[in-house]
Amino acid sequence: MSERLGVTPAQTVGPYLHIGLSWPDGPYVVPEGTPGAFWIRGRIVDGTGTPVGDAMVESWQADPDGHFDHPDDPRGARAATVPGFRGFGRADTDAEGWYALHTVRPGPLPTPDGETEAPHLNLSVFGRGLLHRLVTRIYFPDEPANAADPVLRTVDPGRRDTLVARPAADGYQFDIRLQGEHETVFFAV
Repeated sequence: MSERLGVTPAQTVGPYLHIGLSWPDGPYVVPEGTPGAFWIRGRIVDGTGTPVGDAMVESWQADPDGHFDHPDDPRGARAATVPGFRGFGRADTDAEGWYALHTVRPGPLPTPDGETEAPHLNLSVFGRGLLHRLVTRIYFPDEPANAADPVLRTVDPGRRDTLVARPAADGYQFDIRLQGEHETVFFAV
């Protein structure tokens, strides 16, 4: 008779994030010098406002034309028109909780219901003490399509600002508060 083993319990990401998950060009969704490229910089803090110095963010986004070079794109995978665009970035935080991603503005995306999602980046947040990644989005402050975005419309109007980046000298700033007052909106996916 064979013994049946139980399910392995969930574990936090742990303090070893920086050992195996980061790489030197991770923050570059597009190469340096790409026309129209900018930085998204932000700070991750916990519920007390303390910087989270051992976290990591991953970004996933459409190209400027609103397409993914991925088989799951219902319109079909299509290579980006931006040379070197990979649609994915990964950045760890420094001791003060700061991260940075170098990218270009994504295009709008069609939904299965025939609506259009405003240009945005999807972010996953990993860190010590988190059993599962946290998923959020970054919207752009100067985007008229935000008002009609079907996902943003589901968010309480008083909390939508936690999903909108702020203009910065070299692009945008998007801070992430993991809990507490002004907590960033996270999505269950």
